[in-house]
Amino acid sequence: MKLGEILKELLFLHDMTQKQLAEALDLSPSALGNYIQGSREPDYGTLIRIADYFHVTTDFLLNHSQKSRISHEEELLIHTFRSLTREQQEFYLEQGQIFIRQNRKKESSDSSPARQKDRGVS
Repeated sequence: MKLGEILKELLFLHDMTQKQLAEALDLSPSALGNYIQGSREPDYGTLIRIADYFHVTTDFLLNHSQKSRISHEEELLIHTFRSLTREQQEFYLEQGQIFIRQNRKKESSDSSPARQKDRGVS
């Protein structure tokens, strides 16, 4: 994923227009448009301002991750979580725990002796 795509994703998540972001970052709308279209790249200082504005890392914006680091999707999940109110964060966590419990139930029913026999597993 390129910087422009990531910026589009962040604009969508924050329900912002390019013009609003350009104003917030004290950039010209055309400069921001060029970053989003991929025809220009921001300088280091601008990249840091964008990262600080959205509370993400510059690595996230550049879609750079090391093997030991978390994936882009995980960073997006963290960003989304941090953008929520405390009450919404608690609800978000509860929903995640429901998914985990459903997965465990599915795994245990798939590995039950009766299910294995139905699938021809001895």
